[in-house]
Amino acid sequence: MTTDQPDDVAVPDDPAAARARHDELVPLLRDARYRYYVLSDPVLSDAEFDVRWRELLALEDAYPALATATSPTAEVGAPVDSAFPPHRHLESMLSLDNVFSREDLAAWQTRASGPLDDEPTWVCELKIDGVAISLTYVGGVLATAATRGDGVTGETVTQQVLTLDDVPYRLSGDHVPALVEVRGEIYYPLAAFEAMNAERVEAGEQVFANPRNAASGALRQKDPAVTATRPLSLWIHGMGALQVTGDTPDPDDPDAAEDTPDPTEEALGEASFATHSGFLDWCHEAGLPVADETTVTTDPDEVWAFVDHWTSHRHDPTYEIDGVVVKVDDLAQRQSLGTTSRAPRWAIAYKMPPIEATTRLRDIEVNTGRTGRVTPFAVVEPVVVSGVTITYATLHNEVQVHAKDVRIGDLVRVRRAGDVIPEVVGPILTERPDGATTWHMPADCPSCGTPLVRPEGEGHHFCENVDCPNRILESLSHFGGRSAMDIEGLGYKTAKLLLDEGLVADLADLFALDTRRDDLLALEGWKEKSVDNLLAGIEAAKGQPLDRLLVGLNIRHLGPTVARLLAGAFGDMEALASADAETMAAVDGIGPVIGEAVAGFFAVDRNRALLDKMRDLGVRLTADVDATTSDVLDGLSIVVTGTLEGFSRTEAKEAIESRGGKATSSVSGRTTAVVVGESPGSKADKARDLDVPVLDEAGFARLLDTGELPDAGA
Repeated sequence: MTTDQPDDVAVPDDPAAARARHDELVPLLRDARYRYYVLSDPVLSDAEFDVRWRELLALEDAYPALATATSPTAEVGAPVDSAFPPHRHLESMLSLDNVFSREDLAAWQTRASGPLDDEPTWVCELKIDGVAISLTYVGGVLATAATRGDGVTGETVTQQVLTLDDVPYRLSGDHVPALVEVRGEIYYPLAAFEAMNAERVEAGEQVFANPRNAASGALRQKDPAVTATRPLSLWIHGMGALQVTGDTPDPDDPDAAEDTPDPTEEALGEASFATHSGFLDWCHEAGLPVADETTVTTDPDEVWAFVDHWTSHRHDPTYEIDGVVVKVDDLAQRQSLGTTSRAPRWAIAYKMPPIEATTRLRDIEVNTGRTGRVTPFAVVEPVVVSGVTITYATLHNEVQVHAKDVRIGDLVRVRRAGDVIPEVVGPILTERPDGATTWHMPADCPSCGTPLVRPEGEGHHFCENVDCPNRILESLSHFGGRSAMDIEGLGYKTAKLLLDEGLVADLADLFALDTRRDDLLALEGWKEKSVDNLLAGIEAAKGQPLDRLLVGLNIRHLGPTVARLLAGAFGDMEALASADAETMAAVDGIGPVIGEAVAGFFAVDRNRALLDKMRDLGVRLTADVDATTSDVLDGLSIVVTGTLEGFSRTEAKEAIESRGGKATSSVSGRTTAVVVGESPGSKADKARDLDVPVLDEAGFARLLDTGELPDAGA
């Protein structure tokens, strides 16, 4: 028997075996969909769900009798939560079929083009990994906002959605239909999501598995005031029912959908839409947010070029994407192609390689960091995620391990998004081995044996021994980093070698290494050039300003921005070290938590002695007055994209902020300028579209000196 299933899906030749496997997959996938859509607590990774879903489709293709009305393949979304009022969509919210390769995408384009008289125009959109939403506007005013639900009936979340800044209560423009359903995705911006999770980790609260779960959880809060505290955003990408003029159907009438006309130009007149791209243009004019990355083309090869580009730049947008959606643009052609029971024939979703994978948790170990924080991490069976082999993943702290109920031996989901350190999302509880026990943080530091402490109100454990060998190793490696003293040649391996060989015992000893040049040359594999480069880097580091040194000292809660504020406020190390916590906290932007952490650092005699030793060895302990007091970029918002020759991304951010500017990651109408280096993403094009000034590296240097901008779009 031949089928059209993918090559990696095996279908049993024995009908009884096929039915048995089908009976295993149906409850598994039904439960997975319910957990994903309703509980926002997925039990399977996206990749694992896709594999099993394709297997189910292949079984039903090979044995049609298995494709009953109760199969998950006949369903859209998931049942609605009875806690929210139901809303029947005027036009069903269908799912999309998926493809996973260029060949499958091309085959779909051929199938979609075949029945049409004219070659179609294609619309290419980024597939936002968010929560599907339908907004019904009656007379230009938002009447109902509802989730997808099962595709026919969703959950009414109007008051929650109205808290979003992106959602207009009243549409603008000259051509407002009597009724229109607009469809889109509500999402959690990545920067806000990462910041929120970091705060939850610090506070010992359970983190969200991914931005989609965070968005879903925020949207489905019973109290809209809680939703209002979350920075949710919206992109519109589709249209449901449309009526241009005349009496409008009641969006909550279950029979209203039967009276809603088709959204074609012939049926609705000049104010309607002949194309999907025309509808998106109208959305923009009406005040509804539309993603700038969307592209329209008649060339099938350009469709793949769009897919290929965004697959390699998937972390450029400020929101999470997991694929590309390709649609036929002409609405009349869409009507001709029609739909299946669950998906349109005129659209397809290309799924990008997953950023999550499933693997086995071999062990949980802990590491003592430079500030004394003791962090558990997972040792997993090697697994490839986003093209990178993962063997270790963070577990944040004991609170998170218990909240996720992760145990050694579990099959776990591992996630890697962008440059974020891989983390364990959670276990597959149905695969838990017998005898797996709850893990607990060790009582003592594994590096020095000092009893660990967990401060009240925090989620982390700490080793308070400032002479802990692992703290010193991590501190020494960080000290030479670009955000700190920027010492060329001082990385983790070199730091470990210097400590193991007894050439340094603390941070200050680095600045005495010029007296031990012969010992350095005696190290295995070291040559004169490497030794001279390291010593030159250390000598140059002596002249780094106070804020750089503060970052290098590994004080809790103290990063580059806080360091600049303190250096600017106190001017030199002695004045800062002599200040009490209240005085530090009074500095604008500091506060009591940071003030107590910094004051606590200077209260330790060992730390004061370390600074005295550095002073004696010629290390600068004063602020860079020019850099910390410049305000030439005060009130300006700057975006940097691509690679700059003279600045790392961190250095560019510091240069902007030290002059009073704001370094942001997304381009909008409020952006002052976009700095473009080598291999930029889409941000440069978006800046030109919005008439935001675009600078090369030379222009960026002038901006830092003078605050002057070129003409917009230059």
